[in-house]
Amino acid sequence: MSHPPISRRGLLKGAGLGAAAVGSLPLLDACGGLKGSSSSSSDVLRIGYVSPQTGALAGFAAADNFIVKQINQAVRNGVTIGGKKRKFEIVVKDTQSSPNRATEVTRELINDGVDLIVGSSTPDTTNPVADQCEANGIPNVTTIAPWEAWYFGRGAKPGEGFTYTTLFFFGMEQFGDCFFPMWERIGASSKDVACLWPNDTDANAFRDGLGAMMKKTGYNPIDGGAYEDGSTDFTAQMTKFKNSDAELFTCTPIPPDFQTFWKQAQQQGFRPKLATVAKVMLFPTEAEALGPLSKNIATDIWWSPAHPYKSVLDGTTAKQLADGYAADTGKQWTQALGSIYSLFEVGIQALKGADDPKDKDEVAKNLREMSLSCMSGDLDFTAGPEQGIAIQHPVGGQWREGKDFPWDVVIVDNTPNPDVPVGGDLQPTNA
Repeated sequence: MSHPPISRRGLLKGAGLGAAAVGSLPLLDACGGLKGSSSSSSDVLRIGYVSPQTGALAGFAAADNFIVKQINQAVRNGVTIGGKKRKFEIVVKDTQSSPNRATEVTRELINDGVDLIVGSSTPDTTNPVADQCEANGIPNVTTIAPWEAWYFGRGAKPGEGFTYTTLFFFGMEQFGDCFFPMWERIGASSKDVACLWPNDTDANAFRDGLGAMMKKTGYNPIDGGAYEDGSTDFTAQMTKFKNSDAELFTCTPIPPDFQTFWKQAQQQGFRPKLATVAKVMLFPTEAEALGPLSKNIATDIWWSPAHPYKSVLDGTTAKQLADGYAADTGKQWTQALGSIYSLFEVGIQALKGADDPKDKDEVAKNLREMSLSCMSGDLDFTAGPEQGIAIQHPVGGQWREGKDFPWDVVIVDNTPNPDVPVGGDLQPTNA
């Protein structure tokens, strides 16, 4: 995707975003930046962070403020790198859930001279951020996007790879490893699977990748058709699904579209025995919005308080991070907590491992060659499927009525990652 040149003055005027000095425990201001001071000193390493804090994908960024505070606290005393005591600043930018805006704010960070850029949450963010970093030689790591959508969606070919941009998350094989065991266990009467896949980068990766895997393992994808994001009437898809024998359902829509679809499904009598959804129902706010219709919807869980992981920065455990978030904000944990935290773990580790952390080629090499045990588990960027991609292994969870909060996730299948304890039995979404 190409964009017309934007002047530095125009970029800065459109952003209104600041930086967060280490230890200042900043909060996001109304413009989407972080209050604090900035410095161009060689003793200060500046990390840019790009995420969708507003708009349709804002649920992914709900924990941003908290995580930035935690990272600032963990490295408040600075780190000796290349013979100098270095401190860190974090500069936050809001994509407003727009790929075009993601491109613009990444350019702003590059023009402002950050040393490394991290970004999170769906290809609408990760791909334009990574493209700008690759084109400008800026070390970059992103997360929460299927690797195929990030890699092939950016035009890469097998074995080709990127120089400056890296990713940790998972892909179609891991979605299959997560969903297929639940499909087998639920006892559906047919192998038909109703698939709600829109026409976007994420869903097209599922259509091509997971669809092929389903056929290979004996399942029959019933594709509802490549509709446009923002659709409000899913009658055509519903009719197709109801005319099939599908008792299984999967999808990769944007969250508002799933809310619309799922309510219409109940109204029109499409009630699959098991729903295993991707990209949606990842966060408590979505479950609360659906209310009783959330019960026993299953999804991929790549991080939770039950995961046996801890911070490489200060030893904080997954449970401590989740509990700290609840205590600090009064809100329920979200699995983006672990991912966003690990963006900074990985980025800081790459800077720490450099003789000169201002040498962007050296830092980028450290990212591509990194193997790290951290808040997101064991991340090995050398293991593939392509250089610079570290794979996570999600487990199956279902939404159930909660105790401290209205809804909570219960781990019901740990086939892909036995280290994560199971907390309950798999149950039909619609009995």
